[in-house]
Amino acid sequence: MIKRKKSGELIIISGTTCAGKGTIIDKLLERNDNLSLSLSYTSRPMRPGEVDGVDYKFISHEEFEEKIKNGDFLEYAKVRYGEYFGTPKEEVKKLLSTGKDVILEIDVQGARQIKELFPETILIFIMAPSMSEVKKRIKTRGKETKEQVLDRFITAYKEINEIPKYNYVVVNDNLEDAVEKVEAILISEKCRVDRIEEIAVENQEEFMHELLLEDEKEFKNDPIAKKID
Repeated sequence: MIKRKKSGELIIISGTTCAGKGTIIDKLLERNDNLSLSLSYTSRPMRPGEVDGVDYKFISHEEFEEKIKNGDFLEYAKVRYGEYFGTPKEEVKKLLSTGKDVILEIDVQGARQIKELFPETILIFIMAPSMSEVKKRIKTRGKETKEQVLDRFITAYKEINEIPKYNYVVVNDNLEDAVEKVEAILISEKCRVDRIEEIAVENQEEFMHELLLEDEKEFKNDPIAKKID
């Protein structure tokens, strides 16, 4: 009776630095076959341990700017240190058309751009339990300079102010709980009435008429009903 939309849902997952959004996404992909992650393009150099086509799609500044001119991105941004990041338009549309739900791991700026283009996009913000926990996680990494740590904190506070523009917020104080909460969000979104394409019963009037006639016949033949009469 219920006909659901054939295209998949677009899901944006953003979050403050060291909130664990990447780990949550990895767990979601492991546990849900209908989920797919759209890889972002970037012009920044590849870091040790990163793999092209797995972490990002790495291209040069010139290639990125050419793609901007061609309108190849759903959204893009030039972030700190002058590097570009962008979400490929055609690749996302292709995945959605197959019925796959597509996750984009992007920042608040990109989320705003895509929400304007696709109002039905599901926006989820991941937070660490506290900023002191963020500081602890950054120190555990041991890769950033003091200036980079400060920059991350300033960015995090700016991003937290954008939370009211999101549909959901999940605090990642326990990884398994956080993953389950995001899964629950995605399940509930599938059940929303405005995401159903059609509710139909073939020959509705005739069908209801037949049901009423059958009920009336059963009632008249019921021994108790006859006694009441």
